[in-house]
Amino acid sequence: MKLIGSLLFLVFYFVVSAVIYTAAIPLFLGPRIAVIRAAQFWARLMLWALRAFCGQTYEVRGREYVPHRAALVASKHYSMWETIAFMVLLDDPAIVLKRELMWIPFYGWYGVKMGMIPIDRSAKASAMRLMRRKSKAAKDADRQIVIFPEGTRRNLGDAPAYRSGVAGLYKFLALPCVPVALTSGLVWRGRGPIKHPGKIIVEFLPHIAPGMKRDAFMAELEARIESATNGLLSEQE
Repeated sequence: MKLIGSLLFLVFYFVVSAVIYTAAIPLFLGPRIAVIRAAQFWARLMLWALRAFCGQTYEVRGREYVPHRAALVASKHYSMWETIAFMVLLDDPAIVLKRELMWIPFYGWYGVKMGMIPIDRSAKASAMRLMRRKSKAAKDADRQIVIFPEGTRRNLGDAPAYRSGVAGLYKFLALPCVPVALTSGLVWRGRGPIKHPGKIIVEFLPHIAPGMKRDAFMAELEARIESATNGLLSEQE
């Protein structure tokens, strides 16, 4: 059943994405926020399909900490699920993602229009300059900047591998940082197509005020995210 549900989701994903990408083309002539709203509609459909076909539900905790103004949102990253979910959970997110995703036809074009923040992980200095410029524009627009501090998706059980880019962005933007713990790795495992049934818990944690020293911030961020994530995973064992 998991295989059948996963295949149905993939069919739904590609068909609905193609329809929405095509129907939303005229929005390129309008304001950026119109494309964001179309993307949020698409994300809600994907979350519905995951529930209907794969038996995946989700619960949001710490809603009082969800930012509605400019903030740096630093999240654990297990799967593509969180990149979909943040489109729904946040008002106007600007997500830091790898540059290669922006080369995908339609997906990348919409990413550019929405003001997502591409990063070339092989070009460290220039990548940081671009990330700063794009994130500054997002801050000025009062958006939530979403970054995955480990830089890529991790598997359950992997040792934490937090990268310094998040500290550089935290210092540059001088915004509160909202850590996010989640358990998507329990149901969306690795990069394979199989989606497992179950509930994903997303927990927004109290913000870290701007102004901390680099090493102290990195230690605090990792401790909060890893402790909360491990607690959620233990709860669902």
